Amino acid sequence: MKSGRTTLVIALLLAGLLAVNYLASSLPFRLDATADNIYTLSPGTRGVLEKLEEPVSLTFYFSASAGGLRVAEKNYAARVQEMLRQYVRAARGRVELTVVDPKPDTPAEEAAAAAGLTPQPLPTGESIYFGLVATHADKREVIAFFNPQREQFLEYDLTRAIHSVQLFDRRKVGLLTSLPLRAQPDYAAMQLGRMPQSQLILGEWEKNFELITIEPTATALPADLDALAVIHPPKVGDELQFAIDQFLLAGRPVLLALDPSSRTMAARSQQMMMMAGGAAMGEGSSSDLPALLGGWGLQYNAANVVGDLANATQVSTGGGRVARFPHWISLTRENLSALSLPTSQLDSLLFVEAGALALKEGVAGLTFTPLVQTSAESGTLPAFSVQFGMGDDLGRQLTSSGPKTLAALVQGRFQSAFPAGRPATPAKEGEAAPTPEAKDQPAVLKESTGTSTLLIVGDTDWLMDDYSVRRLNFLGVDAYEPLNDNLAFASNVLEFLAGSEDLISIRGKGAALRPFTVVRHMEAVAQRKYQEQLAALESRLNEVQTKLTELQGKKSEGNRLVATPEIAKAIADFQVQEARMRAERRQVRAAFRADIELLEHTLLILNLAAPVALVAGFGLWFRHRRHSAA
Repeated sequence: MKSGRTTLVIALLLAGLLAVNYLASSLPFRLDATADNIYTLSPGTRGVLEKLEEPVSLTFYFSASAGGLRVAEKNYAARVQEMLRQYVRAARGRVELTVVDPKPDTPAEEAAAAAGLTPQPLPTGESIYFGLVATHADKREVIAFFNPQREQFLEYDLTRAIHSVQLFDRRKVGLLTSLPLRAQPDYAAMQLGRMPQSQLILGEWEKNFELITIEPTATALPADLDALAVIHPPKVGDELQFAIDQFLLAGRPVLLALDPSSRTMAARSQQMMMMAGGAAMGEGSSSDLPALLGGWGLQYNAANVVGDLANATQVSTGGGRVARFPHWISLTRENLSALSLPTSQLDSLLFVEAGALALKEGVAGLTFTPLVQTSAESGTLPAFSVQFGMGDDLGRQLTSSGPKTLAALVQGRFQSAFPAGRPATPAKEGEAAPTPEAKDQPAVLKESTGTSTLLIVGDTDWLMDDYSVRRLNFLGVDAYEPLNDNLAFASNVLEFLAGSEDLISIRGKGAALRPFTVVRHMEAVAQRKYQEQLAALESRLNEVQTKLTELQGKKSEGNRLVATPEIAKAIADFQVQEARMRAERRQVRAAFRADIELLEHTLLILNLAAPVALVAGFGLWFRHRRHSAA
């Protein structure tokens, strides 16, 4: 009778556990106990989901039945699927999720391939699909493959796909620049059969955005811009600067690229001087907006150029000579922010005669995040000196003063660069200054209405083809070969800024697979403790092996060892020493791992025993309550 009750209690416990798991999976909320809240949707994502007017369909393709799947791939797929379920719950009917296992030679596999998903080969020879298709009406966005290296930006990628599929019109970006991004008429070149070409980055931007040109003589910005790009601006009036200030303070994002020494504009000015004699060399090669930058709390000196001795670029100077140009900075992954979306997936950039950026001391309310930084062997040079100095000479003039920021993301509440309000409209010659009625003017903002975003870069040459690609002509077709990731950076920047305020607010998160820092620390301590002893053993062992090899290498003409009693004894002694040292080395290595293995075994036992102990404890408590009630 008692055994029957025990069996019943155990059965009820198991049924209760299953019921709890089922009910927990059906609850509309989750408790995210991860360190970086990787399963919690950010306010930006929730904002995008709340603004959905019609349902968006998500089809998640994952080859779960493939035989060669690794544990890491299965775990990451589970992470993606759980995140998608969070979207479905948060959207409350406005997001529909379908999970598909595209098995080989099935309609599901054909659908995955037709949608543009990229199959990834496994070591077994199989291929798997691991991607997403978001659809709304006749629009579709595809994540061809969920790359684990972008795990920290998983939420951004998912939210961007959902947001993009809802957009029926391209976002509008205002472009104010003096750079020759668009092809200019060049009749001399056209007579030689060479048609002028626009810069490649302009074509990349126009694929995704509607670019609206803003003339430097404008006094206002178009009212319906989603973002603004100010790149090497010419001298602009106070009214246009005021409009830029108000645009940023209203919460709309701005890309600002300045340059203390534009090689592109210097070369253009020199060409104009040679052809027409009307422009001085170097005119327009420097750009600055001191009133705006000073009012916004940013530092930038248009008179100085950054040089980096560690990342100097090797440049051919003619005659087979190569010089290192410290003011032409070849940046690598170590110099780029791995946690910021515009630079996280880049490997190399080339900045030419760039300026340094910084946040003024004492400025509150702003977050200054460096995106591109030089090495510690960096300093500044007068901008005029790089026009005439050679690379080696400039390197000798450069004094290292620490890393310099060449590009940064500035976010927060900006103060207006026009604290006195709207600047007066200049009067035309012979007329009195106009006095527009207050009702015709929008309210003047003294500070940001919310979180404003400014992405600022201290160089502009990186946008030009000469410093980013090599143009090719393959079988009569124009092509190009990237020299670095400059084009990718330019595309990332504008896509990031023009996405939406909600998308910009989404930050990168941590990975689900977290490093075991305790074990790593123990390994470092153990290595310091045993490294000296192990190194001495290895040295002695190498000496013994060398002597043993020398003795055994003494052979006669018949390729037989000349084994005198002395040599035979020496060989035997060295062999004994070798065996003893190998045993001693094994003991040292065992000691090296002992504490770590003890921790691993302890954790394994705890992981296995904890659920059993919890269930047993609950059973005992339940039994005690039953007896007490009886």
